[in-house]
Amino acid sequence: MYALNSSKIEITTFFLIGIPGLEHVHVWISVPICFMYLVAILGNCTILFVIRTEPSLHAPMYYFLSMLAVSDLGLSLSSFPTMLRIFVFNATGISPNACFAQEFFIHGFTDMESSVLLVMSFDRFLAIRNPLRYSSILTNARVAKMGLVFLIKSMLLVLPFPFTLKKLTYCRKSLLSHSYCLHQDVMKLACSDNTINFFYGFFVALCMMSDSVFIAVSYIFILKTVMGIGSHKERLKALNTCVSHICAVLIFYVPIIALASMHRFGKHKSPVAMILIADIFLLVPPLMNPIVYCVKTRQIREKVWGKLGLK
Repeated sequence: MYALNSSKIEITTFFLIGIPGLEHVHVWISVPICFMYLVAILGNCTILFVIRTEPSLHAPMYYFLSMLAVSDLGLSLSSFPTMLRIFVFNATGISPNACFAQEFFIHGFTDMESSVLLVMSFDRFLAIRNPLRYSSILTNARVAKMGLVFLIKSMLLVLPFPFTLKKLTYCRKSLLSHSYCLHQDVMKLACSDNTINFFYGFFVALCMMSDSVFIAVSYIFILKTVMGIGSHKERLKALNTCVSHICAVLIFYVPIIALASMHRFGKHKSPVAMILIADIFLLVPPLMNPIVYCVKTRQIREKVWGKLGLK
């Protein structure tokens, strides 16, 4: 667990945590967790396959949905290995390099999902505000460029994390607070100065939370536009096109806000509750987004049933 050099004892293994007090039933808990991961991976792969193979779905709205599915897949595949090891094999140890790599991908895909949800709100506003110019403004080439920009921006934004964490010295403490590695969690284990990590992590968090502010602003404009529609039936029809996206936003941001509020204001916060919310943050959005879009988007639902040979 420890490696001795000339001046200090430095930790060479971090330890993740399952659900405290329920270690004896971790194997049973792993069954629903693995099922949720498999459904999430299968659901998002299905969304990508259907959009890829159906020419009628080659439109900006569905391209953005593909980007959301890619970010959800990234989140699932980034956290699944450690969750599986903890709950099935009770293997909680993880090397620092593996931990830094995992938190890079988790934070990167989290930021990417936040950015995609933001541009999807703009897509809904544009479709309601200027339906006649929608296709001419959001061309396939522009959508592809936006997707590439989101990917590069998200990866570059969190790229300093592993390198700045690697420069820190870790001694005395080695137990992390979750079933996967997060930047703020690893940073707290350092016994050397982590001021740069703290401020840069705060900056990244602000960038992601600013997306939620802009999403809220987008919906203010959407509501203003919808209220200007004379027909009650047309208002409901316009708002109905936003239901899936609103659900995806709530599924993504509610666990983040709840976890941040518990960290900030919870005087007697329960470690188990915080671990469960943190696990929900990575488990539920990739699981629920494909289900929500299949249920609420008729075109997606019909194509998925068609691929399965069902009417």
